[in-house]
Parts: sequence; structure tokens; C-alpha cells
Amino acid sequence: MTRHRRSLWSAAVIGAAALGLASAAHAGPKVGQPAPDFTVTTYGGRTVRMADLKGDVILLNFWATWCAPCRVELPLLEGAFRAYSKYGFQVLAVASEDSVPENKLRPLAAQLTIPFVKRMKGPYHDLGGVPTNYIIDRSGKLVYAKAGALDLDTLNEIVVPLLKEAAPAPAPEVAAAATVQTAQADGR
Repeated sequence: MTRHRRSLWSAAVIGAAALGLASAAHAGPKVGQPAPDFTVTTYGGRTVRMADLKGDVILLNFWATWCAPCRVELPLLEGAFRAYSKYGFQVLAVASEDSVPENKLRPLAAQLTIPFVKRMKGPYHDLGGVPTNYIIDRSGKLVYAKAGALDLDTLNEIVVPLLKEAAPAPAPEVAAAATVQTAQADGR
């Protein structure tokens, strides 16, 4: 290979790598697409995967203790969680890493019923500011992703219709396995 060809080939490889990195940096949750999987560990030590919440409406809230809109939004989310959890509404509150030390966050977490997230694995993050909210419908599709606090009207406008939707039916193999397990439990 000539020196010129090697230079062109090297430039093409570097350009392709840079393009790949740029695409990866922009890859992440997209509204209207299936929500990427996530796993969280709560301050109570519970591990929750997105699959564990299948069929529920999920709100992932990224917040910080120093954020004034977050301090207004968190009680609103707590009230919505208490009112709607019986209908399959889940809220996971993800504190930003620079928010406050864990020992100072535990008392607040103990006062609320919303699960506070200690660690999160997945492509979710704040979208340029806190609060940031992601809402996932019962079918697992991301329907909302924005930075900025939710108010009661917006929260109800988005969440209530989603809660009225029927949960997706389980896959046939899952339904068959559940029937076998029920029959075994009944002694049949």
C-alpha cells in the first residue's frame, strides 16, 4: 500500500470510529421507541429490573436535593404514587450523585413511599438538568422524556390515560407456564 493510500485508509478508519462514538453518545432512550432496560438498587437494598415492573406505568425521576423545582415535584410524585400505585403506577426517584451523602438521604427516603434509587444501571440520565422525568407505558414504550418539573395537570394528563390502558397479555408460553404452576399448586 502506498503512503497516500495508507493515510486515506487511516483517515477513513478514524472518521468511522469518531462517527460511531458520536452515535453512541446520542444513543439512549427515545420517545416512541421501546424503553431501554434498566436495573436499580433502592436505599432499602431491593434490586428492581424493568422486567419486574412489566405491565405497569413507570416514572423514572432524576432529582437533586439542591434543586428547588425538585423539592416541589417530589411531594407531587409521592401523592401520585400513593393515589395510583394500586392501578399499576410505579415511581423510582434517582438522586443525582452530587446531591447529598447517603446517610443524609436515608431519613428523607424513610419518610416517603416512593422507592429512592441508590444505584442505576441503564442508559437513563438527566437530560441537561434536574428534574428529568421518563415515563414508560404498560407495553414498555417510552412515552415521555423531558428535563423540567412535572406539575399536577401535566402528570395527570400523561399518566391517567396510560393507567386506563389494559396491561399487555402475557406471551403464550408465559401463560401456559403459569397455568401449569397453578395446577401444580392446586394438586392437580
